Amino acid sequence: MFPRVIALLLSLTWVAPLMAAENGQAPLQVAQAPSLFNANGASPTTQTFEIRDQHVKVPTIDLTVAPDDLWERIRRGFSMPDLNTDLVTDRQIYYINRPAALRQIFSRGQRYLYYIVDELERRGMPTELALLPMVESAFNPMALSSAQASGLWQFVPSTGKSYRLEQNWWVDERRDVVASTNAALDYLQYIYEMHGDWHLALASYNWGEGAVGRAVAKNRAAGQPTEYQFLNMPGETRYYVPKLQALKNIVAQPELFGITLPAIPNRPYFATVESRVPLDLATAARLAETPVEEILALNPGYKRPVLPTNGTQSLIIPADRVDTFLSNLEKHDPASASWKTYELQEGEALEGVADRLGISASRLRQVNGLSPRARIGTGYTLIVPSESEGERITLTNMLPTKPQAGAIEPPTFIVQRTVVRGRNGKPTVIERKVPVSSPPIKPFSSTHSKSDTSSAKDKDQAKEAPHGKQAKGKSTDRQGEKAAPEKPSSKDKSASSTKEKAPDKEKASEKSQGKEKAAGKDKSSDSKAEGSHKSDKKDSADKKDGGSKSKDAKDSSSKEKKHH
Repeated sequence: MFPRVIALLLSLTWVAPLMAAENGQAPLQVAQAPSLFNANGASPTTQTFEIRDQHVKVPTIDLTVAPDDLWERIRRGFSMPDLNTDLVTDRQIYYINRPAALRQIFSRGQRYLYYIVDELERRGMPTELALLPMVESAFNPMALSSAQASGLWQFVPSTGKSYRLEQNWWVDERRDVVASTNAALDYLQYIYEMHGDWHLALASYNWGEGAVGRAVAKNRAAGQPTEYQFLNMPGETRYYVPKLQALKNIVAQPELFGITLPAIPNRPYFATVESRVPLDLATAARLAETPVEEILALNPGYKRPVLPTNGTQSLIIPADRVDTFLSNLEKHDPASASWKTYELQEGEALEGVADRLGISASRLRQVNGLSPRARIGTGYTLIVPSESEGERITLTNMLPTKPQAGAIEPPTFIVQRTVVRGRNGKPTVIERKVPVSSPPIKPFSSTHSKSDTSSAKDKDQAKEAPHGKQAKGKSTDRQGEKAAPEKPSSKDKSASSTKEKAPDKEKASEKSQGKEKAAGKDKSSDSKAEGSHKSDKKDSADKKDGGSKSKDAKDSSSKEKKHH
């Protein structure tokens, strides 16, 4: 029984101070149980130990209430695994040492961030991806890379077409905020499902999913880790994810880096309206009572100051200006627009239209992206600006980057081709480029049936070619091929007329010269002209043997290599 009493006393000694502390009667402490007798037989002593509070209060977030600040909404959606490498630290130092550039990026992004975040949350994707346009284009929708990647999300022409982003004379949806964002998120979802890792998906977005897949397979075969930071990749891709991680860290804790983020309300910045009334961007800005620069920043997909006239037109305007725009649109007179379109009639020339409309021909060519040597024909649509001050858009990014299909640029040179027979008896084509002086500009009429046919072919080929430059180059080559026989034809006539008057000795000498050509000894243009009387027969033989076709095939294959 005596041991039980001792145990009871010990328990009361521990419990009593705790109960008193809970009731607020005594400080939280623990008293060590006294021994009945110490070594010296003196009265027992009591030692008190302080217990510190080990529980840290964690602030809770009510996810059912939407935050007022868009940055806070973005932080709540962070769900990618963090990347902690030296390259991330390097990029953080890079950004915080350029506060002006960082402020400009955040300032441009406030127009587009709400829509991007809204789409990401709707798809269940990490909101870190809303910061990806900062890495790609610094939130500049007009950004264009050396690889012809364009827009906020930097789509190259071929990938843009794969994701149904329209690219023509009027619009380039790679620059359109809504269309390009939807296409980019579709692509990111696709490559994430392919790799199952967001870091690898981002690397694929920059480098290509095939290249990343091969790098992963190579590491797996060598028994090495297959995570992003362990892959062998180009320098740009190696810095790609660290850039995004550095921006994520800055947005997550801006005060830690001495950065002040601009306040972005958590509400839509813009809205899309539809209009069946022909509009230009300057008129739309006036109807919305908004600066023209703001309308251009929200509608960067339009390549012309005049909106397309085929069907309903979509226009993005600030959300707080929708009611004002619709109200003013009801009172708008379409005849008061500052930009109009004019379709060339039969027999009309650009110079005559410019004189009649009271605008200089050089200004009209500049607005329509036409060089001084370009020729246009019946049915070509011209954009005509108004001369009234305050209504003209003079921003360079709204001027045409290339003319619409139907404008024919004369070639800067023609190609002369001479067919000779080599030592093995097979025909060989010798080419020589001859520069062409600028011909006088002549208006097209309906009698130019050949030029109309070539322009129609140019249209079809421009649709197939992903790059405008490539389509233009092909049409120039085609014109060069057509123009090639023209110059030798005059030589043929002069040569044949002189040869008819020549005696038999000259004919014999010409035969010997033809034999020298067959041996490959012809090096001068004069000898080409002298031997051109046999070109017709040799051209027919060349068609049978496929010599010229093989040459054209080589030309086309070299163009394809350049494109890829």
